Amino acid sequence: MQFSIVAGNVLTMLAFMLCGYLLVAFKKGTSAHAKTLSAILIYLCCPAMIVSAWQSIQYSKDNFLQTAWFFCVSLIIQLLFFGALFFVFRKKLRNTPVPQLADQQTDQLKEGDNQKKDESAKYRLLTVGATLGNVGFFGLPLVTALFPEQPTVACFSTVYVMSMNLMVFTVGVFMLTGDKKHVSIKSAIINPSTLSVLFALPFFFFEITFPPFLLQPLDLLGKMSTPLCMMVLGMRLASANKKNLFTRPTVYLGCLLKLIVFPLFAYALVAFLPFFDATFKACILVLSATPSGVIILSLAEFHETEQELSANIVLLSTLLATVTMPLIMLVL
Repeated sequence: MQFSIVAGNVLTMLAFMLCGYLLVAFKKGTSAHAKTLSAILIYLCCPAMIVSAWQSIQYSKDNFLQTAWFFCVSLIIQLLFFGALFFVFRKKLRNTPVPQLADQQTDQLKEGDNQKKDESAKYRLLTVGATLGNVGFFGLPLVTALFPEQPTVACFSTVYVMSMNLMVFTVGVFMLTGDKKHVSIKSAIINPSTLSVLFALPFFFFEITFPPFLLQPLDLLGKMSTPLCMMVLGMRLASANKKNLFTRPTVYLGCLLKLIVFPLFAYALVAFLPFFDATFKACILVLSATPSGVIILSLAEFHETEQELSANIVLLSTLLATVTMPLIMLVL
């Protein structure tokens, strides 16, 4: 049952992605349009989706504690996986400084050092891309489809996004750049997703429900998030270099880590803990199994680090997730 639900939902998402691909393929859309749609997605649809999710549940101590625990557990899982990958790739992440030698020797060493830096950047990007997933736009509709009678699972997804944003602008940025000066606690808190959760919480605590004329359009705008996200990815897929997308071994390694290794790692950490119920554990598995998030592409572009590799991991992991996510559900 869970297999068929997830399979049906991811195929629907793939259909939305195909729509975006065809728009660009038939020259009815461009990458410039994708940027505009991304802005609508991030600053309008995403906040609406998050606030709508919190409006769907009533306040209770149990609901609050479960959601708070989910935030903490998801954050710890991501930190542990970052640490595990850092340990595995530790030799690849080192940059060797160039000593002061003769000009010709220095030039040769600089060239070799640049190659090591390129290699280091590749593994830094792999570490980030293997952990940070599309848990909002891709994961939220999946967990709500799996557990339609438990609206709390939508809030699980929103706090997972919140924990991921803390990772993105702290550990994630440091890992990607290797420089702590880019770490920003301010950005980790002041972003559309985190601010939306903080905005929604007082209404949750005081049991204030929005009137229908406000809640209905908010809910509709939130439901646009997934189709819009997938269409944007489809538009980017149409513009991607297909040879590099499907032939670079590093891209497949990133997809393997994100779609298989990370969700199994996350589920193994909670599977035998008696104080979390089956729904909690299933949501950890599903949300961890989502493909790499577009946020890693944004980080790579902003810091000018492995932009093409990041785009390829995001795109290919999204395509492969249509196969891996239904299969990963067999673990349950």
